Amino acid sequence: MADRLTGGDSSLLRRINAAVTLRALREGHAVTLTQLVGDTGLSRPTVEGVIEGLVETGLVAEVEPQSGGQAGAGRRGRPARWFRFRAEAGHILGIEIGVHDIRIVLADLAGEVVGSHFRPVEESLDAEERLAAVRSVVAEVLRKAGVSRDNLWAVGVGTPGIVDRDGTVQLGTAMPGWTGLDLGARLRRSFRCPVMIENDANLAAIAEHWQGAAVGADDVVFVMAGLSPGAGSLINGRLHRGFGGAAGEIGALHLLGQEVTPERLLSTTGKPLNPLDEAAVARVLRLAREGDEVARVATDRFLTRLVQSVAALVLAIDPQLVVIGGWAAGLDGVLDPLRERLAEFTLRAPEVALAALGSEVVAMGALRVALDQVEEQLFAVNPPTGEAGSARA
Repeated sequence: MADRLTGGDSSLLRRINAAVTLRALREGHAVTLTQLVGDTGLSRPTVEGVIEGLVETGLVAEVEPQSGGQAGAGRRGRPARWFRFRAEAGHILGIEIGVHDIRIVLADLAGEVVGSHFRPVEESLDAEERLAAVRSVVAEVLRKAGVSRDNLWAVGVGTPGIVDRDGTVQLGTAMPGWTGLDLGARLRRSFRCPVMIENDANLAAIAEHWQGAAVGADDVVFVMAGLSPGAGSLINGRLHRGFGGAAGEIGALHLLGQEVTPERLLSTTGKPLNPLDEAAVARVLRLAREGDEVARVATDRFLTRLVQSVAALVLAIDPQLVVIGGWAAGLDGVLDPLRERLAEFTLRAPEVALAALGSEVVAMGALRVALDQVEEQLFAVNPPTGEAGSARA
């Protein structure tokens, strides 16, 4: 137990004790000092000292004694002291920068959502205009929630494209001016806290594993089924990005021999679908549902391509579960044909489920990444590096 250690760095010992106590507090509701002693295994004097320090930082608050059969109820003498984690001491943001919209979710330090906002944007916006829209939506969310920008502890951001670990978009053809954009550097100018940039499908996989269809499954493929499908993969519960962040870019398979493009796959006229946008695709899918035979054949071609793309990942990773998101999640009866065809293309067919988090799945994944960053700060034992410290300066 941490307070039984002797010698060594006393400040390290204090940080260990603080992390153990804070973790115990953050996992539940208000608890007594006696309960904390039992939960942490630390001595009562140690817990008392740690609690005093956490109260001074604003992360913990003493609350009124609870009633109704709680520990210490009915005993004579000094009443039990109760404490709780102050999740409202800071906030985090999850941001999706999409082709057609900007979505933002605001949460407290426990990950509880306290605000959100959605704004449609034009597909033709250049990078500067799109970033200006992001800043505007952030300001609106914070204003409505009454939260100061200085109160943000971490920001997660999702975007289409291949993103390296520093937050530069190595390839992003879905939005003008996006390829080569140092998105991380640009957004870090707007926040005084860590900013993490990640591919949208990767974040969707993280979100569904956190609160959606993939809870409890550690080997997962999330398919963002759009005009150019992408995928995010979790292996043993951890995101697999690949060496350069390009893992899961199954939309590029037509460059490797599958030469029929989505414009032709979904065509009902014999000519490429033009314009190729979600409205045009939705029309084809609607016609197929209504019984139009040509549209049904076009939809079938598209699903076949999707299955072939997904099968490539399934064969490589052998996931327990494939989660289908994007607009394909709205296809009537999509699960059965996907299951059947994956069984034909793979050695062991995985489970297949529709995404559960809907249109906010990427923003929620970004929120989870921000929450991970917060937990690293809260439960850090080693002192922050100069770089991490400067992010909060």
